[in-house]
Amino acid sequence: MKLIIVESPTKAKTISKFLNKDYQIESSFGHVRDLPAKEMGIDIENNFEPKYVTPTKAKKTVSTLKAAATKADEVILASDEDREGEAIAWHLAQVLKLKPEKTQRIVFHEITKPAILEALEHPRFIKQSLVDAQQARRILDRLVGYELSPFLWKKVAKGLSAGRVQSVAIRLIVEREREILAFDAKEYWTVAIKLNSEHNNTNFQADLFRLNGKTFDKLDISAEKAEELKNELKGATCNIIKIEQKNVSKNPGNPFTTSTLQQAANRMLGFSAKQTMTLAQKLYEQGFITYMRTDSLNLSPQFLNDAKDYLQATLGKDYTLEEPRIFKTKGKNAQEAHEAVRPTLVANTPDNIKDKVDKSTFRLYQLIWQRSVATQMPAAKFSASAINTEATCTNDVKHLFRTSGQVLLFDGYLKIYPEKTSEQQLPQLKEGEEVKLLDINTEQHSTKPPARYSDAGLVKELEKYGIGRPSTYAPTINTILTRNYVERGDDKRLKPTDIALVVNDLLVEHFNKIVDYNFTAGMEDDLDAVANNEKTWQPVIADFYHDFHDNLEKKYEDIKKSDIMPEEKSNEICDKCKSPMIIKTGRYGKFLACSGYPDCRNIKKLNGETTVKQDNPEVKALQEKYKGTNCDKCGAEMIVRSGKYGPFLACSAYPKCKNIKNIEEDGAKKITCPSCKTGNIVKKFSKRGAFYACDNYPDCKNAYWGKPTGDKCPDCESLLIQDKEGQIVCSDKGCGYKK
Repeated sequence: MKLIIVESPTKAKTISKFLNKDYQIESSFGHVRDLPAKEMGIDIENNFEPKYVTPTKAKKTVSTLKAAATKADEVILASDEDREGEAIAWHLAQVLKLKPEKTQRIVFHEITKPAILEALEHPRFIKQSLVDAQQARRILDRLVGYELSPFLWKKVAKGLSAGRVQSVAIRLIVEREREILAFDAKEYWTVAIKLNSEHNNTNFQADLFRLNGKTFDKLDISAEKAEELKNELKGATCNIIKIEQKNVSKNPGNPFTTSTLQQAANRMLGFSAKQTMTLAQKLYEQGFITYMRTDSLNLSPQFLNDAKDYLQATLGKDYTLEEPRIFKTKGKNAQEAHEAVRPTLVANTPDNIKDKVDKSTFRLYQLIWQRSVATQMPAAKFSASAINTEATCTNDVKHLFRTSGQVLLFDGYLKIYPEKTSEQQLPQLKEGEEVKLLDINTEQHSTKPPARYSDAGLVKELEKYGIGRPSTYAPTINTILTRNYVERGDDKRLKPTDIALVVNDLLVEHFNKIVDYNFTAGMEDDLDAVANNEKTWQPVIADFYHDFHDNLEKKYEDIKKSDIMPEEKSNEICDKCKSPMIIKTGRYGKFLACSGYPDCRNIKKLNGETTVKQDNPEVKALQEKYKGTNCDKCGAEMIVRSGKYGPFLACSAYPKCKNIKNIEEDGAKKITCPSCKTGNIVKKFSKRGAFYACDNYPDCKNAYWGKPTGDKCPDCESLLIQDKEGQIVCSDKGCGYKK
């Protein structure tokens, strides 16, 4: 009997379908050894020798595997083909005390019968260079975390952690946030004219393209300039001076790598990086897709042939290529897998597996299948047109206006992989034709700050800098979220917390190497060199560690906590000892603490406040407006506070009375709840952000995630709401009405 050991029970179950009773398939449930949890576990004086232990949760599994290995004629280690999988195989060999001559290592990038049989025909030994690369990464991260985290506890706040890659990710997010805060919006205006072609009685719009024969920057058009142009264009004569038309092609995108899969799933399906990888792992272990941690763009000859046959049979020859489209990987470090992420079988169409997986897993599989098959389809073809209209003003100044559009001629790969494309059919006009000026429109705009990173944007940025590898993107994002350095906004984008700003500034100033983009990318290159057997791992760690450790020891003496975490004053008085309360920043954000510490240890939540300064002009105005308002629960005076979602009323008797009320917007009309007919729709807040609900809750649970306008839908009589994009839509999703 031959024993095959894989990482997961699902993978074991799938493989067992392809092999006969001569094989016993067991799962290790991941790693069976790791560095100890409660000590560093690295002998720094002895060439960074790691001390490995079997975690408590893995001991029962190890006993089961030892018993099975004792009875087996051969032991075959079949963990994943990347460095992590190689390390799992090595740890298994160590803990089970396997003899090299009795141990085989097999790898495969898809869990299908041909792939498994092929792997069994060509076993190999464990590659120590891959194991060493994984060990080096684990030891580096342990050294940084184990030595820097206590420093952060002492100088910043208890419970904080630091990591080699996570700290760089936090820096990217913090720097983007500061870009946004420092952004100075600039106003600009656009000018467009509405025209009419008399010969076919068609109206069309043209946008300003050249100003008096010259190109211009959009910021050149101020309110005054827009008004000047509007007056200048009155009575202008307009002529079609040129019509441009050309055919353009759009090729399908590359097959998915780990990074681009996470980006596409985030952009198109709204999945986080972690969710994408969890679902992809399921698909891989069930045998539906190839290995999902990869930098490769390669597609197997079998897949290319199968894709062509499928397309010809279902869509016809027009949707196939004469020769397969081949993609070459540009990244120098694309070495951890042999293929891009693709379906194992083209014949496994999304409809064929729909009943075998849950809805989210199905949606991800559909995305992978469509993208992979689309790579072997012809380009989409468009007819792109541009109409140039010259407006000659009464003062003989000439301005050029342009109308652009495109029409889809052949959908090509879009037949399989739908992407957003804008089509606009332009009117049939003639060069030299005079058209009538009907109207002149000017519109105000302002420049927008850069957006916060989405999961997709952060993964793309990490990849651009060469930070991390396919297996690290999702865990890195998950780590900075769970450790409260980053939170998701209502739009699911990543926003740094107060403590992230403090820790990032500390690391940038005093431990620059830890958060330096080029240094971190260079360390990844060194780890790749170890994997390629070009470097040994101990010198790589030594080169980093000794400078890091010496600097850390020095900073313990140089840095004072008061310099990093200055206290802020507040108007709050401690309800226990009557001393003033001060604002401090902890692991979970800002909070109120008694200035009488350590004699008084009273602390209080800030209720999400970003400031409690009462000299804020907005707060002052609202204080005057609501002066004399009493709490409807205890009768004490209500005071104005400023919170995460803006000003609100809070009872002055807090914490004895915790009553709070929203401050209604000026001029806002009352909207009667259409469900209970007695309550009013008011603004409320949850972890997901602002929403609107009946104030008769919990008797009435009617709620909306968009702001109700007070008007009813003309189609179904439900309330109309304003969505996140500002569009007026029906609150009943089944209706579909849009204004």
